[in-house]
This record gives sequence, C-alpha cells and structure tokens, in this order.
Amino acid sequence: MKEKYQKPIFLLIMLSLLFAACSGDTPAGGENRLQLMATTSMVGDIVRQVGGDLVSVDILLPLGTDPHSFTPTPNDITRLAQTELLFINGAGLEEFLTPMIESAGVDLRLVNLSATLQLRRIQGEDIEQGHGDDPHTWMDPNNVIIWSQIIADALAQADSDNQAVYQANADALRVDLEELDRWVRQQIELIPKDQRQLVTDHLVFGYFADRYGFQQVGAIIPGFSTLAEPSAQELAQLEDAIQRLNVPALFVSWTGNKNLAERIAEDTGVQIIPLYTHSLSPAGGEADNYQDFIRYNVNAIVAGLK
Repeated sequence: MKEKYQKPIFLLIMLSLLFAACSGDTPAGGENRLQLMATTSMVGDIVRQVGGDLVSVDILLPLGTDPHSFTPTPNDITRLAQTELLFINGAGLEEFLTPMIESAGVDLRLVNLSATLQLRRIQGEDIEQGHGDDPHTWMDPNNVIIWSQIIADALAQADSDNQAVYQANADALRVDLEELDRWVRQQIELIPKDQRQLVTDHLVFGYFADRYGFQQVGAIIPGFSTLAEPSAQELAQLEDAIQRLNVPALFVSWTGNKNLAERIAEDTGVQIIPLYTHSLSPAGGEADNYQDFIRYNVNAIVAGLK
C-alpha cells in the first residue's frame, strides 16, 4: 500500500517542477529583468518603486557620496557600459557624466527626470560658473511625483508588455507621495511661522523651502554646489544673520565637511543638526527609501526649530 501512494506523489512533484521550469513568467530576481542604472540612491529608489520586480537597478554613486564632487573610476565606466537605460537627476547635478559616457564609448539612453520641471535659479557667481540651476529637485515630493511618471513612460517604452504594471506602480507612488506632502505640511504647522528659517551647509533646501514656507536665511557655502569655498566675509555675514534672527540650528549633511559648521556653531551658540541631503542611508537605516528620507529630515527640522 505504501508504494501505491508514493508513485503518484512523486509524479505530481516532478510535473510541478517541470511546469515551473517551462513557465513564461519571470520570477523576481530573474535574468530577464531590465538592467537599469541610476546616478544617485534617490533616483534609484524611485526607479525601483516604479519598476518593482521587473527591473534591476544599479546605483552609480556609492551611498554617502556627494554628487558635486564625484569622480568615476574605471570600474564605474565598465558598469555604465552594461546598462540599458541610465536615469539621472539632471538640472546640472551630474556634471561628471559627459566625459564618463565618452570614455565608456556607448550609445546610452539617458532619462533626465528633471527635464520638465520648473527649476529654481540663483543669481551671482554660480551663474557665471554654469551652476545657475538648483539641481536639488528631489527635496519636494511633488517633483518626485513627476519623476515617477517619466520613469513609468521610459520603462514602458523599453518593455511595452508590462506597461500596465509600470503605470499602476507610478499611480500608487503618486498617491503615497501626495499623502507624504500632506504629512509634511501638518508637521511644519508645529513650527511658528517666524521660526521657519533654515541655515544649511549649502543651498540644498530651496525646493523644500519654496513648497513649505521656509526662508533660507543663508548657507555656509552660498551656492548650489559644495565645491565652492566661502570667504571670511561671507562667513561673518552668515554668523551675523544667525545671531540677528535668533536662528537656533544649523542643518548640515551627514556626509559633509563639518569643520566650518562646528566653527560657526561655536561662534554663535547654535546646535548642529545632521540631515540626509544627497544620499539615502544604508539598507535598514532610518532613511533607506525616499519617503523615509523626507520623514527623517522633516522630523529633525521640526525638532530643531519649534
């Protein structure tokens, strides 16, 4: 009697395995996923959220890297040559890309996520140096909603069979980001209006300030890029503004150079509060996806200013 039942069970198992092997569906992690690259962890996270299990996303810049000062390695150029699509922040953030693509010698399709956004501008030296556009577009979730649709369209063009999946993911992400935007507004209400003043290590929160009613009092580096060097006069003017306006906190990037920030904090008595700016945290950290990146920064800003 034992053999009578063993054979059908064995055959059923073998048939199940054969069916799985012959199935046309590509499992998560399968080799048929679109091979994509994103310049920053922020861009890469949104591409992953829209693409889901149908895409594999390689992030060009290591976590914690400042895009303004990134220098690619030969291995980075090799990785670039192996991708089908390259998603970039745009707005001048990835100035290293042109020579990098030329070195890779590939005809690469770029998807510029900020191409249709209304970019902020700064007057002064940054205009003369070709850095007139503010590239930190991800600081406003409403800009990232636009990103998500651009990503869905690009993925559908590369993989038309799954267009509905990409669009559904983008639609779900839009709803999530709209809710995130409402949450940010609610949290900002905890800060008195006359205290909504930001002093940062460089001008990274412009889109955030415009959206949520903050004044950018100043920055240690008075420009959009971290590559500039502030003069002694500019630092003195910033310290004067901090004391005159009674600003309680100086917000700096976790990965930035904190030497000047510590000097200003010592001179003015303000506290230094680290934020995530150009990069997500490592996996499992407090800001390892875009939504938590925004939540972490908002919670830190509210705690520092209310």
